[in-house]
Formats: sequence, C-alpha cells, structure tokens
Amino acid sequence: MADVTITVDGKALAAPAGALLIDVCRKAGIEIPAFCYYPGLSLQAACRMCLVRQEKVGKLQTACTTQVAEGQVFFTDTDEIHQARKAMLELLLGNHPLDCPVCDAGGECELQDMTFKYGAGTSLYTEAKNHREEQQWSPAVFYDRPRCILCYRCVRVCGEGMDEWALGIQFRGSNAVIAPNQGDHLDCSQCGMCIDICPVGALTSGSYRYKTRPWEMKHVSTVCAHCADGCKVTLGVRQSNDGAEILRADNRDKSGINGDFLCGKGRFGFDFVHSEKRLTTPLVRKNGKLEPATWEEALRTAAAKLKELRETKGGASIGVIGSSRTTNEENYLLQKFARTVLTTNHIDHIRSADYATFAATLAGHPKRTASLAEIAAAPAVLLVGGNPTEEHPLLAWTLRTGVRHHTTRLYVASKASIKLERQATLTARITTEPLADLDDAQSEFGKTIAAEESLVILISAEYTGKTLAGLLDWGLARPGVRFALVGQHANARGAFEMGLTPDLLPGAVALGSPGAFAEYPNLSATPGKTVSEQLASAATGEIAALLIVGANPAAAPGFHTDALTKPFVVVSDLFLTETAALADVVLPAASLYEKSGTVTSTYGDIQLVRKAADLAGVKSDFEILVRLADALGAEIKSLVPFGKGSRADLGQSRGVESGEADRHAVWLAAHHLEPKLSPFDPLATLDEIERLVPGYALDRLTLFSGNATRAEAAPQVGFVPLAALTAPAAPSKDGLFTSGTLGRFSPALAALAEHQHEEKAL
Repeated sequence: MADVTITVDGKALAAPAGALLIDVCRKAGIEIPAFCYYPGLSLQAACRMCLVRQEKVGKLQTACTTQVAEGQVFFTDTDEIHQARKAMLELLLGNHPLDCPVCDAGGECELQDMTFKYGAGTSLYTEAKNHREEQQWSPAVFYDRPRCILCYRCVRVCGEGMDEWALGIQFRGSNAVIAPNQGDHLDCSQCGMCIDICPVGALTSGSYRYKTRPWEMKHVSTVCAHCADGCKVTLGVRQSNDGAEILRADNRDKSGINGDFLCGKGRFGFDFVHSEKRLTTPLVRKNGKLEPATWEEALRTAAAKLKELRETKGGASIGVIGSSRTTNEENYLLQKFARTVLTTNHIDHIRSADYATFAATLAGHPKRTASLAEIAAAPAVLLVGGNPTEEHPLLAWTLRTGVRHHTTRLYVASKASIKLERQATLTARITTEPLADLDDAQSEFGKTIAAEESLVILISAEYTGKTLAGLLDWGLARPGVRFALVGQHANARGAFEMGLTPDLLPGAVALGSPGAFAEYPNLSATPGKTVSEQLASAATGEIAALLIVGANPAAAPGFHTDALTKPFVVVSDLFLTETAALADVVLPAASLYEKSGTVTSTYGDIQLVRKAADLAGVKSDFEILVRLADALGAEIKSLVPFGKGSRADLGQSRGVESGEADRHAVWLAAHHLEPKLSPFDPLATLDEIERLVPGYALDRLTLFSGNATRAEAAPQVGFVPLAALTAPAAPSKDGLFTSGTLGRFSPALAALAEHQHEEKAL
C-alpha cells in the first residue's frame, strides 16, 4: 500500500495508507498510552487512554482505531489530552485497590506507569471501593476482580489467538466482570496467555504469585526445554542462600520465533529443575546396590571399565545412546567422543521423527525446507497428519495467526477431526498411506492443492521411511513447495544433524564418504547399531558396555531388563529414571536451563541456550564428556579453536558448496590446531560445528542477539540412510501437559493434566 504523509506534533511522518495511528506513532518514537490495544488483536477502543486531537475534527479520537490518510494533522501531547487521560485514569482507579506493595504486577504494571505520568495526586471519589474475593480459576490462573480494568485483552487473546473462547464478559456497565466459560473455573489449554497479556495484576500465575519482585530477579533468555517448536523463554531467576531458583517463565521482550506466545509447558513446566527427585550426587553400584560416590570415583570407575573393554574387546563392544534434549554442542561432542575415544560407530538416539529420510530425499534440492517465519508468511499451508494444537502449540498459534492476519489458506489432511479444522479452507480424511488421498486429482481437495503455486507442506512425525519419502517426492515435483517435518523434543533435529546416528556423521554426511571428516582416519565405514540393535546385542553379551546420555530406553514398551543388567552401563541423567536405576554408574546431569549452547528446532531455527539456574552437584553433559575422556587418558580436541584462524585462512569450508576436497583439506590443516577442549567452553565446539558441518553456516550476530538463525543439513545426493530403514522414528505423542521424563517430574504440569482430566470427566 502506498505511503502517505501525516503530521504528528509538528513532525512529518511517512506511513502506509490505512495504518493505525497508534502503530505509526510508536514506530516513530512518539508515546501513545493504551491499555486495551494490543498488536495482533481486534480493536476494542475501551480504555480511551490513546485519545489524540485530529485537526478539523470536533472531538478527541482514539489512536488505536484511527487510520492514517494523506495530509492528516494530529496532536498527542497537549493540556487537553493530558486532562482527558488523567480523567480516564481516575475512573479506572475508582475501584482499583491500592495494593501495589503486594501486587504481583508491581514494577511491571502499565496502570502504575500511567498513573505516575498522568494521574492525579488526589481522587474525587469518596465512596468506599467495592471489594471482591480473589478467585482461582485453575491451578495456573488466579483472578483478582477489583484490579481488573476491563481492557478485554484476555478475552480477545483467548478467543482470537488461542481459539479457546474460555473467557467472556458477565453483566454490564459498572457491574461488568471477566468470567470463565465454566462459571468459576477455566476449561482450556491453560497456556497462561491471559496472564501474560494482562496490563495490571488482575490475572496472576499460580507458580509466581506473592513470591518475589521483578527487580529481585535476573532475567535470562533461553530456549524452552520441552517440545521441538523451540520457543524462546525468559526465565526469572532469584539468587538465595540455597542457590539460583527459577520463579517465572515468560517471553519478556516478545522476541524470538514465538513472539509473545508460550504454551502451558513453557510457562509453568520449568519446576522440574527444582524437583526433590533431582540427582545431585553420583552413584556407583557396589554389591548390587547403587551407593553415593564422589565425582572422581564415579568417573574413574566408568572410565576404567570402558577402557578395559575398548582394549580387550575393541570399540565395537561399546554402545552409545544419546538424547534429543541435549544441546548441539553436547551432541556433536558425544558422537566425537564415541568415534575418536571409544572408537565405535554404535551411536544413536531415540528418534521422534525420521530426519534421516527427510534429509536424504531433499538432498540436491536446496532451499526447500521452511523455517517457522516462512510458515507464518506462507500464502498456503498443507498440514499432513498430527494435531499441532496438542503436540505443537506454537505451530498451531502460528497457523491461526497466519489465517487471521495474512489470509493464509490452511489445508488439513488428518486421520481424525482436529481443532485446527476450524481455521481450515478445506479438510480431508487420510489413511495410513496419505499420498493416494492427497494426489487424487478428481477430488476437490486434490484439485485445490494442485492449483496452489506456493505451498508449505507440514508433515507429521508419524510418517516415516518410504511413506515420508513418497510425500516429499510428490511435493518436490512442483517448484513452489517447501517442507517441514514436525518432530518432537527440544533438540530432536539437532541430535540428528550433529551425528547421533550409526551411519551418518554430522551434517548427514555418510560414513566412508570421500574426504568426509578426516579427523577419524581409523574409523570403520561400516555403520554401527541403532538403539534397538544395541539393546538386543547388550542382552546377548555382544555389546559389553553402554553409555547412555539423557535417554531412558528402559521406559519404552517391550523393553527387556537383560539389555541393561548384563552389560556395564553408565547413565547421565537428571533423575533416577528406569534406565538409571539399572545402571552401574549414574552421573547427575544439568538440565537445558542450567547450561549454555545452541539447539535446533524442528523447523531448522537455531537459537542460543543461556545458563539461567545452577544446582550444586550436577554437571553439564558437555563437561561430563570432557572429564570422562580425560579419565580415559584421551583428549577430545577442538580442531579449530574459537577465535583462532580466519574463515578465509581455512577455506571458508562451511557446507557442500565448498566441495568435499576443500572440507577434507580444512580438517587436515586444522589437525595442527588441537588444544585440549575446555569443559566450560561449548563455544569452541560451536565454532568447529560452524566451520565443518555442512549446512551450519550460522549468522552469529543474529544468534548472539537472541534471535534464530537458519540451518539445513546438506548431505550428498544419493546416499541411503540405513538407520532410517532399521530404526524408524517413534513419536512420543506428548500432549499439552506431558513431556517425557521432564513432564513426569513437573508438579505444575501434573496439576494441569489432572485439572484437564477433571474437566473432561464433567
């Protein structure tokens, strides 16, 4: 839309015709206060705080509903406007309790800020304030009616943003009040968006209320530890004599791929960090029983046995199982530890999506994957399988927002009815082999999809192997199609792309590829064993030891205890899981909120993880691996130390565009720059990943400013990922209040799940 020129307080501003005056002014640095206005929500014009004077108009106008046009003249800072805002504040404070010293919003309250700037020193009201008791609507949401200023933000974000419609207005006039859909309690997804969007302290969090003040906390931006959407989360951390305690989770600056959104797991499910069941002391099995031990004893015991087996039976007698919840640096280091220190290719992780087939099929087709931002801006999206509302809340929020704001055409192809069908342009029912249903040229659904020139296809993790490859080939036949494979767990895609597979090195480079990863000159090109094969071999004695980092294979259906009772087992984990309980050495690990590094979302968005909390007695998996290597008498080398050597000097080998020969040369040249890796410096490993892993050419300025940068594994054309055939992905099917091991040890998520169960029973 063409730009127009308007004048605001004597200053000429250019803006798109039809833009809202409040947005134009705020972008220009001109303050326009408002309570009811919120970007992305429908216009309410209820609070009247954004009043401005427009030239040649007889009365004050609300900036949140005024669209700009050529030649308009506005005034935003006059005595008349100040008096109008002062009068509105006096009305809002008529029944508002003066409990700022105990209110959770104190220090972050928009009403408090406006009162300091525009409010009167005294009130004309002499009547006693109406008082109402605080209400608890759910385990997560509390409502203090006298504090409510009826801005209707909560009602709109619940209905328009979340498609829940769990809140509404009861009564009229001065008796109007926000009320939940079930009268006295909420029946919704418990996302807490209503709490986050409230400009005052009317809606408060069950996990944070009456605990602290915002200025008493350190605010650390990191990435949510739960699903693979990769939401940015700001953790409010307070230091005490007992250490750092996480008291709140939100997205304080509304940045990152999720903007202002967080689901219930991200907002309330951080309490697993402070679970009483966290492991804080290493355990060593003595006389058949796990006993507390020092870190030195535990590492020495683990290293001695692993070294003995490596030297007597060879590295192939040792298996390694990694995790989709550890950082990229830890995953890269784990595969490097397995292949260079333990000399084994038996390394894998429990997969929630078939990224191997995804990468193999898209090899040779660059720029055919879609980031979350690209999904949000896509003119048309086809969802194949899954239920994002339950499994991937950020994706569901993004799709709903796209339909509302960008007129995205959403097509849903699912086995059963899902909530997102309310926003869909067309829906279709599919079978376990969806390609035939989607490729039906005679159906209305098939004809409409075929007519789309630009389309993003979102494929559920339930589709693997040949079915997944068929869907990808079908889309690749058209130039305007991009893809996203919707996996699960915080770093599921990163675990694959960092080489936690028995047949693929980092970047989906096949074992034995010419010039691939010359760091491993003695590594066999024979693929190792998958998780299931490792466990089966351990039960027969072929594999004599297992190193398990952050995984819990003993909780899987059909698990046989022989797989973990016959071999020597070392486990690194947060809790004494079913797997850890059978181990010979248990090492207490730090959670994602207690370490630094990067993670990769299922859409390929790489974000920075920052250490927020600290727990005495635990160590990051990065440090554990470095110290374990040291106890084994080996040194994990960083081929290209952080800060040394320029990319130009090293050939800028950052992906397949540089060629296999160039990348081989980089490894050989870097072989002479091998300092011992610091257990406290994952950035050295990140630099190595950047330089040497295909597809991981990162924009560090974007990354370290707290935003997402892109990655895309770039395997050679024609490689066949054997692991995709022998170890199909098994989606965890986590819902809104479940998150594998982390969810089991989160009292907040357990309370929300119980609340939802009770609602369904009513």
